[in-house]
Amino acid sequence: MTRFGFHASHEQIAPGALLRHVRRAQEVGFAAAMCSDHFAPFGTVQGQSGHAWPWLGSALAVTEFPIGVVTAPGQRYHPAIVAQAAATLTEMFPDRFWMAVGSGQALNEHITGERWPPKPERNARLRESVEIIRELFDGGCVTHRGRVTVDRAMLYTRPAKPPPIIGAAVSAETARWVGGWADGLITINQPVDQLRPVIEAFRDGGGKGKPVRLQVHLSWARDEETALRLAYEQWRPAILGSGIGWDLAMPEDFEQATAYVRPDDLRTHVLVAADPARHAQWLREYADLGVDEIFLHHVGRDQEEFLDVFGTEVLPELKRQLS
Repeated sequence: MTRFGFHASHEQIAPGALLRHVRRAQEVGFAAAMCSDHFAPFGTVQGQSGHAWPWLGSALAVTEFPIGVVTAPGQRYHPAIVAQAAATLTEMFPDRFWMAVGSGQALNEHITGERWPPKPERNARLRESVEIIRELFDGGCVTHRGRVTVDRAMLYTRPAKPPPIIGAAVSAETARWVGGWADGLITINQPVDQLRPVIEAFRDGGGKGKPVRLQVHLSWARDEETALRLAYEQWRPAILGSGIGWDLAMPEDFEQATAYVRPDDLRTHVLVAADPARHAQWLREYADLGVDEIFLHHVGRDQEEFLDVFGTEVLPELKRQLS
């Protein structure tokens, strides 16, 4: 049966508050959590960007369910450092930590001052990074000179069982590629007829039998007008997609690129509704695609009321329908 998790958005909410939210998510019935890993927010109105990795240690310590992160080894993070951080968390919290890896966004990676590579090169760098991380998890002493350089790196603290490495993909093309090397897939919500081919491509590319995770951006409020306003103010950059959004470097760039977006344009990217039953219906449609875990990202900043309402009205209904 599909599990439902809470997404902690570091771009929007300070880490101390997010720690309270993830603990509350467990209390109201969510079965897992995940978080983003940004250096900068998508826009100045979001206004936050805490470091994901120290937060993960705290979040795992104050909860009992699994928690994952979407990160990008290769530029801002050296893969050996990612491997060390992941191994440490997994040693402390066995079978509870997972990480998803992607090729990154200029928004976060440009800070090193290195050239921002085109997508095929970023994918090749990601694949190298994953191989390095896995070799380190296996106890190897790694020297590598390619798109990433490693000199005699070795992990002296390793968990009994390494964490899974999930591949992040939005398009069917990338999902098919991910299926050949990742331990699972994580993607984002799209209309069902567009999301289905992404999942099928992952399975056809070698991902059959591997778990599929889905991050769903949604906006809920007591009235529809407020829910739509929150989506527009907080998550307007979602409309850009990967083709443009991956190459913008500054929060202000996202604001300029979406200056002429209309609020209703967001409805295909963010599930906007005041009725909890409508959200339950949408989530059921995603679950019916065979998704193993769905992580709910309420794009508004009032996470407490969202958690209480969805814990009371949405999660029980979904459990009833899917049981």
